[in-house]
Amino acid sequence: MKALRNFLDKIKPQFQEGGKLSKLQSVYDGMETFLFTPNATSRSGVHIHDSNDMKRTMITVVVALMPCVLFAMYNLGFQHFRAVGEDATFWQMFFYGLLAMLPVIVVSYVVGLGIEFIGAQIHHKEIQEGFLVTGILIPLIVPINTPLWMTAVATAFAVIFAKEIFGGTGMNIFNVALITRAFLFFAYPSKMSGDMAFVKTDPAFGFGGYAPDSFSGATPLGEVATNFDNFSTSTIDAFIGLIPGSPGETSMIAILIGAAILLITGVASWRVMVSVFAGGLAMGAIAHAFHTPTYPASMLDPLAQLCFGGFAFAAVFMATDPVTGARTKIGQYFYGFLIGVFAILIRVYNGGYPEGAMLAVLLMNAFAPLIDYCVVQVNINRRLKRAKAK
Repeated sequence: MKALRNFLDKIKPQFQEGGKLSKLQSVYDGMETFLFTPNATSRSGVHIHDSNDMKRTMITVVVALMPCVLFAMYNLGFQHFRAVGEDATFWQMFFYGLLAMLPVIVVSYVVGLGIEFIGAQIHHKEIQEGFLVTGILIPLIVPINTPLWMTAVATAFAVIFAKEIFGGTGMNIFNVALITRAFLFFAYPSKMSGDMAFVKTDPAFGFGGYAPDSFSGATPLGEVATNFDNFSTSTIDAFIGLIPGSPGETSMIAILIGAAILLITGVASWRVMVSVFAGGLAMGAIAHAFHTPTYPASMLDPLAQLCFGGFAFAAVFMATDPVTGARTKIGQYFYGFLIGVFAILIRVYNGGYPEGAMLAVLLMNAFAPLIDYCVVQVNINRRLKRAKAK
């Protein structure tokens, strides 16, 4: 590391004002702060900081996502070899999933970081670390059979119109990864749903063959919506995660491990996380109590509602985004609870859209400032009444 530090110090003058590469100063600063903690200190005033800066926060979230990433790679291989009817070892399944996900991860980071680097250069700003998390979230929530060019277009749209146009990292109103998925869903709906969207059935570098024409790779929620009488996926299967679905959303175990990491490190708000699950359970119980064959998803028990689809992933990694969520403590309870309620409400009573977590989070992203405003105003009014009484 000392040699790398010396190399960066040696080339630094080239990127400073007056150097040959001064126009790429933001690029150099981004690489330097990514590799090393900046040693710059304040020259005036008193500043008290803890050890948890943005870089550490982003890296912690990435670490929390690793169980989902690793399990996704294995499950992609497991679903593939089951579809083609071939036996395979654990490592064959894992390596197949790795080869399937790697191009999506590369496209996500190259497009997203490329736009952020260009934006930083144009506006002469520092490159922030916000896309470190977004770049790994996108491959986890996009169906594996989505063409790479579609993923690139959606990522570019989300970074430009949901982030950069608002001022960059920390200024965006909506979750960038979910905007990517929403763009894909509404622009290319045929690639975001159906039996063939979530299970990769073609060979990867010689691993496995092709699935037969009769193969069905429908997700559990897709089966519920179209053929509830023959629905056979158990809640235990969904809890483990060996089911079709978006790569990072299938395993409740992997998601809960990530949740534990976020809560222990204090990166995510437990108020939001618990409230989302509470709202989902409440709405799931109501829907189940008044279930009807007209809305097959209402027949699922409340616990199954939490395990199927992207509900748990959204509760742990999307709703807890501190930038797009509620900031006040009381507001976080309302914010999370309403996400859980709307996620199940959309899932159950919208026959054309078997999943509601994405739209629920984006909807409450829009209302998060209003929730905080109401909480603050109530607090102000209460204090004014107390002051008048005295």
